[in-house]
Formats: sequence, structure tokens, C-alpha cells
Amino acid sequence: MQANPAGYDELKRLGVSRVPAVTVGDRAAHGWNPPAYAALLGIPYAAATKHPPTELARRLDVVLDTTQQFIRIVPDKHLEWRPPERNRTFRNLGYHVFRLSLAFVDGMDLGEFPETWLLDQAPDDLRDGPAIARYGALVRGRIAGWFEGASPREFERVIKVYYGPQSGHDLLERTTWHAAQHLRQLYALAERLDITPPLPLPTHEFKGLPLPDALW
Repeated sequence: MQANPAGYDELKRLGVSRVPAVTVGDRAAHGWNPPAYAALLGIPYAAATKHPPTELARRLDVVLDTTQQFIRIVPDKHLEWRPPERNRTFRNLGYHVFRLSLAFVDGMDLGEFPETWLLDQAPDDLRDGPAIARYGALVRGRIAGWFEGASPREFERVIKVYYGPQSGHDLLERTTWHAAQHLRQLYALAERLDITPPLPLPTHEFKGLPLPDALW
């Protein structure tokens, strides 16, 4: 979309404020939502079996731990760099992994998930890698505490997400693969900048998640 700014005007006309989205004529499906895409195209869709919430929670923490260990060692000189694929600094991409994950808990607590939470930028006091990593540790603790107190029925609740209603289970799956997708991007950028991550990318934890094939 950055290469085609007029595309944003078309999305706004259809009532879609941000990507990802798929449009067919005057109809649109917002977010990474394969069932909605299938309905839009008039084709059958059979969703894969989701991992149970406990497994998704474990995988999400692996992704967050890997991000935390990685962002801690990123040199300051690279943190304000913006890759050509996305108008987001390295610092904000690292922060975003934690913020979107915390948003899951906030959404479950409030029963709604506004789009604005995903637009938050890293605050001024998170200026370097170690500071973002410390924020990540706090987020992981908050999420772990929430899961410890959550009953199985929590994940049956329907949350008012900005792109449409989702069950807690669906929102957790989306949060897990969303964080994993950005971790993939961070590692791809690290390779470009000759940064060696302290941990390998946990690709085995991505199995069974509906990750997009494309990196960007």
C-alpha cells in the first residue's frame, strides 16, 4: 500500500481505516480474516483446527521471550532506522510486538479492542534496546498473570474487535500469530543489518498458526 497511496483512499471509501484488507467491488473484509475473505469471494472455506488456549499462550510467551532477548542487544544506531517495506522504526516494531500482545489482555478485560491500541508508538522513555526489553518483561508478567486467573469459559466470550466480533480464542490465536509475524520481520531486518540474534527464530512454534506466507 505504501507504493500505492491511492489504495488508502479506496479503503477509506469502503469504511476500512487500515490494512490488511481485501476488497471485491464495493465490499471489503478487514484484517487477516480468511473466513471473511472466502465469503467475499463466494468460495468454501474450512478453517484449520486451532491450538487450545493454553498452547497458544505458551507459544505467545516464547515469541515474546525471543523478542525480549533480541531487542535488548540491538545497537542504538539502528533503532530509528525504517525499512523500505514499512514506515515503522526498528524501535517501534520491537515495541509493537509487546503492545499488541498486551492489547489482548486489555481487550479481554474490557470486552472491546479498538484499533488505536495498535497505533501506539514507543514512549520517549523507551529509547534503547534494554529499556524496550524491560517493558517486554513487564508485559510478559502481566499476560502470564492474566492467563493464570482465566477460566476456560473466558475464551468463549465475544470481544468487540475493531474489524468485527471475535471470540477470545480467535483473538488469542490472532495475537499469537501477529506477534510471531513481527518477530519474523525483526529477524529479517537483523540479517540485513548484520545483527546476530542471541536465540534462533523459533519457527517450530509457528506450526499450525495461520501466518501469512508473505513477510510484509
